[in-house]
Amino acid sequence: MDLDDELDDFDGANYDDDFDASDECLPLQTKSPKEQCRRNSFSLAHFFADAPWLDVPVDRQGEILIEPLYPRGGLLGGSSSQGGPKVSKLAALAAARKKKENERSSVVDPLQPNASVALLARLKNKDPSNETDPAKGSISYEEKNAASTPPKEPPQSRKYLSRRAKGLHKEASGAKPAKKSTQTPTNDKETNGLAQGIAEVAIEESSKPKSKNLDVLVEFQKSRRKHAVNFVVIGHVDAGKSTLMGRLLYDMHVVDQRAIDKYQKEAERIGKASFALAWVLDQGTEERSRGVTIDIAMNKFETENTSFTILDAPGHRDFIPNMIAGASQADFAVLVIDASTGSFESGLRGQTKEHALLVRSMGVQRMVVVINKLDTVQWSRDRFDEIRQQISAFLTTAGFLAKNIVFVPCSGLTGDNIARRADNSQASWYTGPILLEALESSDPTNRALDKPLRLTIADVFRGGVQNPLSISGRLDSGSLQVGDRVIAMPASETATIKGIEVDSEPTDWAVAGQNVILHLTDIEQKYLKPGDVLCSPSTPIKNITSFTVKILAFDHVTPMHVEVHRGRLHVPGRITHLVAVLDKGTGAVTGKKKPKLVQPGAVARVVVEVETAVPLEAPGRVVLRAGGETVAAGLLE
Repeated sequence: MDLDDELDDFDGANYDDDFDASDECLPLQTKSPKEQCRRNSFSLAHFFADAPWLDVPVDRQGEILIEPLYPRGGLLGGSSSQGGPKVSKLAALAAARKKKENERSSVVDPLQPNASVALLARLKNKDPSNETDPAKGSISYEEKNAASTPPKEPPQSRKYLSRRAKGLHKEASGAKPAKKSTQTPTNDKETNGLAQGIAEVAIEESSKPKSKNLDVLVEFQKSRRKHAVNFVVIGHVDAGKSTLMGRLLYDMHVVDQRAIDKYQKEAERIGKASFALAWVLDQGTEERSRGVTIDIAMNKFETENTSFTILDAPGHRDFIPNMIAGASQADFAVLVIDASTGSFESGLRGQTKEHALLVRSMGVQRMVVVINKLDTVQWSRDRFDEIRQQISAFLTTAGFLAKNIVFVPCSGLTGDNIARRADNSQASWYTGPILLEALESSDPTNRALDKPLRLTIADVFRGGVQNPLSISGRLDSGSLQVGDRVIAMPASETATIKGIEVDSEPTDWAVAGQNVILHLTDIEQKYLKPGDVLCSPSTPIKNITSFTVKILAFDHVTPMHVEVHRGRLHVPGRITHLVAVLDKGTGAVTGKKKPKLVQPGAVARVVVEVETAVPLEAPGRVVLRAGGETVAAGLLE
């Protein structure tokens, strides 16, 4: 049987079940297959020319309408001219510029780095010059063969052919599938250009910060910076702590009159006109609406020789953990007492004593006692002496030396005896230092510059686009510089210091005692949280689950569940053993060992276990709380 007979017996409907719309489409011709075969130009389109499903009447043929993506028309959609929609001059310029850039990019020098795409296509046996602009559409089958085949009649319709039909066409024509070339280019210039181009196309990692290998201690001695001091403001709730510090910042010109007037109007709007100065530090919406400080508020001011950092602690008992976080960063404390009738007595039964005991347990040795609101009792000297006598006796019992306690009568609302001496004749009896003078008289604190690096994280935040991960805190010991590698505990993850800020000023190094902001890299944020410790990889702090601590009991202490606080760190734990009761003066064991109960005010050695490993080491200080009350505080051994 010859080919003509096979074509007469062929039924194209047998292959309709394998129809795939994604297959390559070939144009069909109107001439009969026999005529095409006689011309020795057999094709798949000729093969299916007389297929029955192609004889569809014209009246039954449908049209598929595709709605244009953008409405036809001019600038505002109102033009419908046949010449195409009108465009603005700006759009025309942009189109011309884009066309020029496309023409310029089409001319590629194979020796230049930007020719990597062309070289890569050449390696894959592709010619990028045949690629077309997506906006113009893909090249059709007829356009690819227009240069090599004679012109033919335009096709009347376009249909898709199945995979089986394609295979039959290949078998009939004797064509073999082309094999992909596995040869690699041997041209050295092409290979080098490709490598260089790929290197440029690849995303470049940000250059890692390089250390300057500075001698930080020598740089610190050369810098002659002002003496940096942190002090925490403590006291009973509503003693006027925030108002007092707001007045101090205003008198030191840290806050201008315009800001005070703004706060005054906002405070009057919600019926809290007397809180305007307190809002200088209390920036939170909840703090302003409730009229109490919730978290530690920080601000700075400078004198001629000293740079002060204010840590305004909350006075409410519900926020004692935040107060502990502030006290852990302080060099000395300012205890604010309300001198108005009845307020001093209620504060003495409230947080006044607890705050004083906590700061002493956290290592604070110097106390400035501010007797505030003395103008409400007409600057009574008797009231001042009464309060001084009771507070002095209590602080001495708590462990403060009398020479380290200073009493200052003042009024935070009027500003008397804060940054200027009171001009009220009723206050003329006081001739001692005002508050600012008492702050400046603090002795320089010894810095642990030669000890291993320890920095307790106070906050983790995003420092900006260039600094996606930043932390803040106080440098407890040691020193650091840009480019140093540090390790975060307890996660045991290393990071690189990308940048350092001290007092909001960028610098190359920092030393113990400074409040710093570190911009870190090579570490994920999930490995950093407030309370963690950054240290040197050569001398890391250990993660422990059990430790011995010498405590001062504020309440009855027994083997019990407690919460362990150290700065921003707080984890659940349990007092497992009461080792012994100690003498307050000598630390020697008194009485029998392994007592069953420790009385309030006694010093004891106990063993504490925590549920998760925490970075602690001697002589670190911790606070033990239970049921919302502070039961003890002490020093690790």
